[in-house]
Parts: sequence; C-alpha cells; structure tokens
Amino acid sequence: MADEELSFDPSGLDSWTEEHRFEVTRERIIEYAKATNDPIEEHLAGELAPPVFAIVPVFQALMEPALEVVPVELIPRLVHGEQDFLFHRPLKPGDKLVSRGKMIGYQGLPNGTRSAIYLECRTEGGELVNEQYVTAFFRKFDAGAPVGTLAPEHKFDESLREHHPVARVEQHVDTDQTFRYGPAAGDPMPIHLDEEIAKAAGFPGIIAHGLCTMAFTSWAVLTEVAGGRGERLKRLAVRFAKPVLPGQDITTRIWRAGRPERGVNYAFEATAGEELVIKDGLAVVAD
Repeated sequence: MADEELSFDPSGLDSWTEEHRFEVTRERIIEYAKATNDPIEEHLAGELAPPVFAIVPVFQALMEPALEVVPVELIPRLVHGEQDFLFHRPLKPGDKLVSRGKMIGYQGLPNGTRSAIYLECRTEGGELVNEQYVTAFFRKFDAGAPVGTLAPEHKFDESLREHHPVARVEQHVDTDQTFRYGPAAGDPMPIHLDEEIAKAAGFPGIIAHGLCTMAFTSWAVLTEVAGGRGERLKRLAVRFAKPVLPGQDITTRIWRAGRPERGVNYAFEATAGEELVIKDGLAVVAD
C-alpha cells in the first residue's frame, strides 16, 4: 500500500492495552545486572533491581498501543526514539506487577512521525511503582499536525557546556553484550543477535540494545552522583542518538543542572569515540 493511502487513527489514542503480569525474582535481577556490567552490589546481589530493569515487566505492553493507532504497514519503520522513567520506588524480589499502556499522542515531521506511549506499572495491590514514556519514531512517514499529548521534555541545556562535567565515566561494551542482554531483558530482536540480519537492516553489524546503553548510563549516574543508591533516582530520561557496536568504549559525562522540588537535576550524555550515542539525558536524584 502506498504511503499516501495510509493514515494514523486518532480514535485509538488513550486506549489501554490488556494487563500484563510479571513477578520479579532475585535471579532475574542478578542476570540483568550482570548483562549490563552493573557494578552496584545491591543489584549484583539481587536485592534491588537496577533502574532500567523497569523495562522488563512492561516489555509485552511496550508496543501494543501502537497497533491501535498506527497502520500495520508502518510498524517495520518503527525505532525507539526516547525513553523516560518516573520512579516511585525501585523494584525488588517478590514484587508481583501489573502493567498496561496506551498511546497518548503523535506529531508528524518532515522525516517521520514521533508518537508517545505511556506505560504504568503497579503491584497487584494497586501501588504505582513506576511510570514510563516511550517515544516511538516512524521513519519517513508524516502523519500531519500534532494530535493528543507528547512525552515530557528533557532537552539538554547547551549552556551547561560552559562548565566542566561533575563526572566522566569510561565504560566498555563487551563483544558478547547483546547475547547476555537479550535473554536478561526478554528482547529477542535479531538485529542485536544476528550479523546478517543487522547488515540487511543497514547496520555495520550487530548493534547493542538501546536500553542496554541506557542502563550503562544509569549506573554511571548512580555511582557518581547518587552514592550508588537506586532508591534516590526519581527520573531517568534519554534520547537515543546512534547505535553502539559491541566492543566499543563509551564515555558518559554528567553535569549538574539545577534543583527541582524532588532533588537535584543532572544532565548527561554518552559518546562512542566522537559519535553521540545517548543525548538529552536527564536524571533527577533525591537528596
């Protein structure tokens, strides 16, 4: 079907998916921590989940909301543009979680359409443990004027570059990183596991999962400005700029960016060589 015959369906906005259930185990936390090279002892012992582990319980609900709005012919053009976590508390072993999601808005642009998916994760007793905004970008399709609501902003303040970062963390992405991360996260996407499929998709080879790279930046933030304490992290948001290749080194730089009501704002970004791979990073750390 030609693009001009396709259109987004705004009537599908704000329609909740079915509920998805997930039980957090110590073993799954440890597997995820090891798969992201996390050095924090509580995470490696399975006592508290790393922040980006929060994507695992909601993974089944992650892209379902798009099917209520987006023509199925455009799904292959989808890329994960941004991720924004709002944490009410860390996940821990024994948590029995219920997740659901809905698409809340979209905006056509000359090079594609960005859309916002909202996810919530609660305990079976109804306690809200985290909220997430996923910005999905549909390449080379302009859906037109904005409809509904987009995800909250977290753009990097360029004036911060006038100051030295408060921290700089060098990190290495292992050659087998994707083969460890895929099972730990429940993400079997073949561009992260199969060289030929990745090349057919236009990549130089297997690429690291964006959320794995985000997890690297999360533990850089926790170790450098939060005393290694995941319970202090209240928000973590990034924009995915370029993929990281297994075997690359990345550098995460962190700047202090102000004091909101909930603590201290830190802006951050990550580079692989000269390439920006994570941009517009924002972490809110409670006192």
